[in-house]
Amino acid sequence: MAGLTNQNKLIAFVSNSAWSVYNFRLDVIRCLLSEGYQVIVIAPDDQYSRFLTQSGCRFIHIDFDNKTANPLSDWLLYRRLKKLYRQYRPDFIFHYVAKPNIYGSMAAAAEKIPSVAVITGLGYPFAQKNWLYWTLKLLYRKALRHTNEVWFLNNEDAKVFIMEKIVNIEKVKVLPGEGVNTDHFSPDHQREPVENEVFTFLMSTRLLKSKGISLYADAARILRKKNYQVRFELIGFFETHHPDSITQEDLNRWEQEGLIHYCGFARDVRPFLQRADCFVFPSFYNEGVPRCLMEAASMELPIITSFNRGCKEVVLNNSTGYICKMHDPFDLADKMEKMINLLPEDRARMGKNGRSLVIKKFSMEKVLDEYVGTLQFDLHD
Repeated sequence: MAGLTNQNKLIAFVSNSAWSVYNFRLDVIRCLLSEGYQVIVIAPDDQYSRFLTQSGCRFIHIDFDNKTANPLSDWLLYRRLKKLYRQYRPDFIFHYVAKPNIYGSMAAAAEKIPSVAVITGLGYPFAQKNWLYWTLKLLYRKALRHTNEVWFLNNEDAKVFIMEKIVNIEKVKVLPGEGVNTDHFSPDHQREPVENEVFTFLMSTRLLKSKGISLYADAARILRKKNYQVRFELIGFFETHHPDSITQEDLNRWEQEGLIHYCGFARDVRPFLQRADCFVFPSFYNEGVPRCLMEAASMELPIITSFNRGCKEVVLNNSTGYICKMHDPFDLADKMEKMINLLPEDRARMGKNGRSLVIKKFSMEKVLDEYVGTLQFDLHD
């Protein structure tokens, strides 16, 4: 009966790339389609837009750059979004990342369309506390007045927005991350131990400095000098125009030193997770709840991550992995050395504990319930 009720309801997802919608929200979109809603995705076009349309939703390209701070281009983005909202008249809109959250929320309010702003992480500007931070703060404060709710992925991000008086606490909801599909990220095929196999660490991330890639390389150097024969794999993609991006020269140097094996970008990370012994993520970025950690833990990999917002929520120290200090390659190397020297059965126990934690705390079902419940309350009550 849900489909009969919802079949004329159009839900829009607005973000900075088709890739991010596909990677983080495909399960949500499929759930809403199964409930009878129609879905449109509004984002800059990339190779993942066709996968979204194949999944049953409509994709609408909008051209904007989430990395620039040009007032004219931002005003034009607001006008374009407002025009699209007037044209398609979605019944409800979910906005993600800074510019859609700000200008999309304003455009939705102008067209009297209910919306939710999802703060997926505070990101680079909030770490710098420069003029861009103060500008964003003012714009967020103006835009979020008009939203039905503001969703965060961890308590610390929500606290920042409340303490800075960017949003009223009455509007705030904290989700358990964006969830992970524990059936998709499942250790279906247990690895058979191979004699003399090289211990493998894996890091999977956008190639930004604040994700801790240079710390990973430095920790690899420390362990190599202790004569550990270990493989340090890295997968991810460059964001060449991002001010925090690592350079190709950095990566080439680490590879030439034999510290890191860069494996490029992987659409499906599961084969890499399957053959790794431990997942490492020493981020000092303003994270929400990193999907990479949830995926690794769901695959029963023990993880090492930093005492950073969003990251520490995915690890029970000494039970599902280790928490290391931020900005400290020596502490990271120490935790990696401890992991190498654990008995295989102890690492396996950590991995199983990690999957149990993810199922209990971060499963996709919890996130789907939030989306469906919000739409039922706002559209049908």
